Amino acid sequence: MTYAPWLIRVGTNTVDGLVAVPLFVAAEFLDTPGAPRLIAAVVGLLAFGLFCWNRWYLAGRTGQSWGRRLFGVRLADAGTGRPIGVGRAALRDLAHLLDAAVCYLGYLLPLVTARRQTIGDLVCRTVVVRNAAESGA
Repeated sequence: MTYAPWLIRVGTNTVDGLVAVPLFVAAEFLDTPGAPRLIAAVVGLLAFGLFCWNRWYLAGRTGQSWGRRLFGVRLADAGTGRPIGVGRAALRDLAHLLDAAVCYLGYLLPLVTARRQTIGDLVCRTVVVRNAAESGA
């Protein structure tokens, strides 16, 4: 397995964030005095659903969120190289809170670990790898 470089991982997360962030921002702007709160709530739920679909369902089932697909990498089980499943993909995103808890230093771990893993990856036993076609494997 060829592990994804740190800058590629930053790029994939940026793309994944750009997918839902505009809807979250719109929900905040819609939640103003005089505006129907239901519209803001629906837009907020839509943003959360889009995030979950992309980061948990797609990444768990195929290994690729939209950002990972764009950059030619995938999320995989560190032992088998197979997709990790929806529940584990969600748990991994939750485990990324540990990366942030230590002054965000956990997100820099891929710069120094052999398999380029964050704390969230280490906890969930996952890796981000280049697709076989791109890595020549």
